[in-house]
Amino acid sequence: MTSVSLLERAGHLLEAWRGETYTFGWGAIGETGRHAASVGHKALVIANQSAWLGPGVTALLASLASAGVAVAGDGPVVGAAPNAPRADVYRLHAAMLDHQPDVVVAVGGGSTIDAAKAALVLAALPQQDGLLEAFFGMGEVSRALGAAGARLTPLVAVQTAASSAAHLTKYSNITDPAAAQKKLIVDDAIVPPRAVFDHELTCGAPAALTLDGAFDGAAHCLEVFWSLGAGPGVGTGEGPQAAILTGLELIVKYLPVAIRDLYDREAREALALGTDIGGYAIMVGGTSGPHLNSFSLVDVASHGRACAILNPYYAVFFAPAMEDRVRAAGEIYARYGYVDAGLDTLHGRELGLAVARGMLKLSRSLGYPTTLGELPGFARSHIDRTLAAAKNPQLAMKLRNMPVPVEADQVEKYLGPLLESAVAGDLDLIPSVQGSA
Repeated sequence: MTSVSLLERAGHLLEAWRGETYTFGWGAIGETGRHAASVGHKALVIANQSAWLGPGVTALLASLASAGVAVAGDGPVVGAAPNAPRADVYRLHAAMLDHQPDVVVAVGGGSTIDAAKAALVLAALPQQDGLLEAFFGMGEVSRALGAAGARLTPLVAVQTAASSAAHLTKYSNITDPAAAQKKLIVDDAIVPPRAVFDHELTCGAPAALTLDGAFDGAAHCLEVFWSLGAGPGVGTGEGPQAAILTGLELIVKYLPVAIRDLYDREAREALALGTDIGGYAIMVGGTSGPHLNSFSLVDVASHGRACAILNPYYAVFFAPAMEDRVRAAGEIYARYGYVDAGLDTLHGRELGLAVARGMLKLSRSLGYPTTLGELPGFARSHIDRTLAAAKNPQLAMKLRNMPVPVEADQVEKYLGPLLESAVAGDLDLIPSVQGSA
């Protein structure tokens, strides 16, 4: 598949998926006002101000004004810090109660958009005493809204980074910094009804942000592809599995290009499209072990970085249960020179090892860490915290999505050695277990 057809295929997929509710591409920020006016007239704008994003925020405010949408208060409210700390959610909730907007426009990466989603839930359900804990897990927001006869204020999510695709999804990742633990709200009710992603905003994004974001999108593609099951579409060019592989290939092919030149427009467009397909992926399927474990590493690594480190080790663990999918993903890494072995002749664990080495080779070529032990501040206590979180019922959906079945009482037996392998970078430590996808 040529680079042009990869880009076109991704664009067509996103258009078919979201239609008129999503505007993406170069100059898309100018459409924010139209989207906001379609759902409200008084907007609370949430945006982190920086020299890098400043021009985009200015253009967004002009677009709102031209569409006749008033901005509440004295201007944008500051968005969330990385990993969407709970304190920022409560602060945004207070701003919503103060200004009573009929539309919220959240401008930023995944953290700001996730915090806005969670704050909107609190604003719509004051009878819950303003506490987030009741909404973590799957479907809790919809249940509470139905019981209260309430609805969320519409959100226009304006993405500024090729990363989590928070502007397109039903996920809100919120962190408790005191416990250094992230939890998930997963609910169709929090999908932003309108979204914008101006690819221009990603040009010149710092290398570390570019890497972390791209690897986050790749993790969405990999983990969902692995958990969806074999089914029609694997390797045939049809079905959601093949669409998800398009997103993965865009990231694997273009991430090195973007790092060599932070302003390369084709590479920036490719990463934006690839990570958006990662968002499509997590709307049709679920992530699993790497994402689950990453939630316990928020104090030592970004989400994308933690997932990127863990995915190769899980590839070895999963491979005996899903050879077709590990091979199909591995062929993408082989296509761009990261896998040396002929994958057609390999099976089971040996196949997983070959693909994992290819994934690690890509990371190393970009100067990216490949072990948990390389993370500044990582300690043995992180292993204990990660294993404990894996047994938390609020995060059980991640264990259920694993291609190799692991019950809560098996976490130490299987995930313990796997995490030890990721600390040391020793693939031989990964346990072997037969399971069905």
